[in-house]
Amino acid sequence: MAEAVARLRFARMSPRKTRVVMDLIRGCPVNKALATLKFTSRAAARVVEKVLLSAVANAQQAGKELGDEETLRVSRAFVDTGPTLKRFQPRAQGRAFSIHKRMSHITIAVEPIEPKAKGKAKG
Repeated sequence: MAEAVARLRFARMSPRKTRVVMDLIRGCPVNKALATLKFTSRAAARVVEKVLLSAVANAQQAGKELGDEETLRVSRAFVDTGPTLKRFQPRAQGRAFSIHKRMSHITIAVEPIEPKAKGKAKG
C-alpha cells in the first residue's frame, strides 16, 4: 500500500519528550491526530503537528491514490535519537558538570484508510 512520509531531522528536542507526543497520534485518523496535537500542552506537539501537516501535503502531491486529509491515517510515527551536543557547566572547586543537549529525528507516515470489508455471518 502506498504511503506518504515526512521527516524532520536534527530537531532540538529530547527524543524522550517527543515520544510521549508521538504515542498519542500513532494509528489515528489525521483529523483526530491534528485535533489531539492542537490541544496537547507540550512543546513537542507544535513540532510534530508541522511534520504531520507536511506528510499530509506530501500525500496530496502524490496524487489520487492517497486521497485527501479526511481519508488518511497515521500509519507510522516514530522518533530516533540524533546527535548530542555536549556542553560543560563550571561547578565548585574546579569541577565541571556535563550537560547533554539532545536532538531528535522525527518521522511520520500517512496512508489511506482501508474500507471495512463485510464478512459473511457464521451460521
